[in-house]
Amino acid sequence: MVWSGPMPISLPPGPNPDRNVYTVSRLNREVRLLLEHGLPLVWVEGELSNFAQPSSGHWYFSLKDRDAQIRCAMFRQRNSTLRFTPKAGQHVIVRGRVSLYEPRGDYQMLVEHMEEAGVGALMREFERLKAKLAAEGLFAPETKRALPRIPRRIGIVTSPTGAAVRDILHILARRFPPAAVLIYPTAVQGAAAIPTIVEAIELASARAECDVLIVARGGGSIEDLWAFNDERVARAIRASKIPVVSGIGHEIDFTIADFVADARAPTPSGAAELVVPDRQAWLLALKRREEGLGSCMRRGLRDATTRLDSLRLRLKLAHPGARLSQQAQRLDDLEQRLTHALRASLQDDRRRLSDAIARLLRCSPAHRVHEQSKRLGEVFARLIRHSPDRLVRDYQVRHGALQSRLQHAARESLARAGHRLDMAQRTLNTVSPLATLARGFSIVTRVSDGALVTDNSSLSVGDEIEARLAQGRLRAKVTDKP
Repeated sequence: MVWSGPMPISLPPGPNPDRNVYTVSRLNREVRLLLEHGLPLVWVEGELSNFAQPSSGHWYFSLKDRDAQIRCAMFRQRNSTLRFTPKAGQHVIVRGRVSLYEPRGDYQMLVEHMEEAGVGALMREFERLKAKLAAEGLFAPETKRALPRIPRRIGIVTSPTGAAVRDILHILARRFPPAAVLIYPTAVQGAAAIPTIVEAIELASARAECDVLIVARGGGSIEDLWAFNDERVARAIRASKIPVVSGIGHEIDFTIADFVADARAPTPSGAAELVVPDRQAWLLALKRREEGLGSCMRRGLRDATTRLDSLRLRLKLAHPGARLSQQAQRLDDLEQRLTHALRASLQDDRRRLSDAIARLLRCSPAHRVHEQSKRLGEVFARLIRHSPDRLVRDYQVRHGALQSRLQHAARESLARAGHRLDMAQRTLNTVSPLATLARGFSIVTRVSDGALVTDNSSLSVGDEIEARLAQGRLRAKVTDKP
């Protein structure tokens, strides 16, 4: 335990400015902090007394044993989650923090959780066994067996006189009357019920008379249902050769048998609904199948009728009489087309004959004589309008103008040709090898084959070479290659 406040120091009586004097409020506050932070959550078991429940919803009570007691408070947000209402004299187990009520300096406990002492012990045993069997894999989903879709016989492990068996039989008779039922009677409450439940499950598994087995019991307290939290019952269910459905207690009740069974129903009635199909649903499904089958048959008949009509039509179209009728119609069509073509051909021939007659008339001698006479008259008219003297003058004027234009065009053409020639000569002199030779260079060739020499590696000592100069040529022989 660690002290979080300043440590008071005892001083001799008399004035002392360094003395730390606490007020009552400060002392209670620091004691409260010391208790709340110095102690962890604790579990306390005891008997309830002085239980009070004011309008605020908070609970105030005392926990006591034979030698001592402690005041407790449980606030509304905490006690609203409990599934029972505490009563004076009840033995409970609580979990909470130790604190101090500062206004009165009362030492108290702030309770966060409460459970009945007997039930708490049972729940701890329940959780221990649940963890053990889960670790062994008895709850694994992959080990669960599928229930038969349509069971022929259903076994029930339950009390033959309880309300659970009556509910199950009523549901089975209503939902699926064809299923037979076999009851394995057993006790369902108390320590003596455990071996009888195990024996009934093992008997049903050994005889294998049923397709599915229901282990059921009506609702009750956790003590009433405790026989189904026994390890022997759980292992018998798991070892059964036929699928097992648990229907124990109410929807909020869970037992070890629920976890180890192949399927869990919230109530015995729910177990009966789970193992058999609903007759009404099956009848409705059959009705829908019947309607669907009828619809398919009607559709098939319609399709067959359509195909038959199509075949009849094809047969009718392929009948020799139908083909003869089509050929006769085609013959009439060809006759009409031939008559129309003959008429069109005669019209074309008439038009060509008319055109030929017209051309012949235009080319006849009389027509040509008439045309020439007409042209001759026009010539005579023109001669009359233009006298010989005037024609000579017009000819001289036109001749002089044409001669002047011809001379000018000739001079322009010669000037352009001379300019182009000068330009070509200058360009040729620029790239001409003769201009390079005139600057002191020479062109060297090998005498034996006339090949142009550009480097000394192409010559050997003794080869004859010829050098062309700007003026003349020279011959020499290679005597050395540096």
